[in-house]
Amino acid sequence: MGRTWDIIGAMGKPFSDDSRDGQGGVGTRTAPRTRLRLSPPVLWKVILHNDDFTTREFVVMILETVFRKPEAEAVRIMLDVHRRGTGVAGVYPFDVADTKVAQVRALAEEKEFPLLCTLEPEA
Repeated sequence: MGRTWDIIGAMGKPFSDDSRDGQGGVGTRTAPRTRLRLSPPVLWKVILHNDDFTTREFVVMILETVFRKPEAEAVRIMLDVHRRGTGVAGVYPFDVADTKVAQVRALAEEKEFPLLCTLEPEA
């Protein structure tokens, strides 16, 4: 008991003043319950930009492979990019979106296309 007493004596008090047994012994306290509210992650749009050199076929291939779009949707997005100057390839949490941008840039560089792919926060 001497060694235990030294530790308690050095700390000043036992772990809790809260006596449950009426004998002055050490009791326990339950921490109050707190509810954590997680906010939904901020989503990011992956934007493809039109240029005069990247082929339509390459853009469709990117949309099908990197973004896993079915062919009809990939063609529709490619036409948006061609006609409007930009098109949304997908909306993702930041880590996923950033990875997809890196994949697009690597594939475009490998094929020597200047395809620009950027991120912007979803409104």
